[in-house]
Amino acid sequence: MIKVREAIDKYNYDWSSFLNDRIDDAWYEPISIGKASIAEIIGHLMNWDQYLTTNVVPAVREDGKIVFPEFDSFNKLGYAFAKQVTKNQLIADFVRTRKQLSAILEELPAEVINRPTSANGASNCPHTGEPYTLLYIIKEFIEHDEHHRKQIHSFVYKPLG
Repeated sequence: MIKVREAIDKYNYDWSSFLNDRIDDAWYEPISIGKASIAEIIGHLMNWDQYLTTNVVPAVREDGKIVFPEFDSFNKLGYAFAKQVTKNQLIADFVRTRKQLSAILEELPAEVINRPTSANGASNCPHTGEPYTLLYIIKEFIEHDEHHRKQIHSFVYKPLG
């Protein structure tokens, strides 16, 4: 089982170095037909970090009842923001937001991070059956990050031809 410190360290991945090495021309190009661009992916990751900071962590501290918004429309808010700022500004905002969230998580006592909670009324993840805790939710977001990091890497380093 992943420990709290390990989860926070994984979540605090150095996106800045990873993204600053990417081709500027591809920043706003969809990673494949019908998919988001690198900018939009980063915009939606940042949007989720803000949501975790302003909604999820306070809910866990207060009553343990997390309410997540409808994913598609929420993701579109992040996509829209990404189109309004420069690449450098988006990366800086994302890194700052992620560091703020990581700092908040580091300050939480382990009993709060490991306290049973609910997400949209469910006490257990429907896919794994594991009980929801803030640590479990952070692990899900780590997997979400890894999914998008792999997408971006595959897109940027796709074979020519």
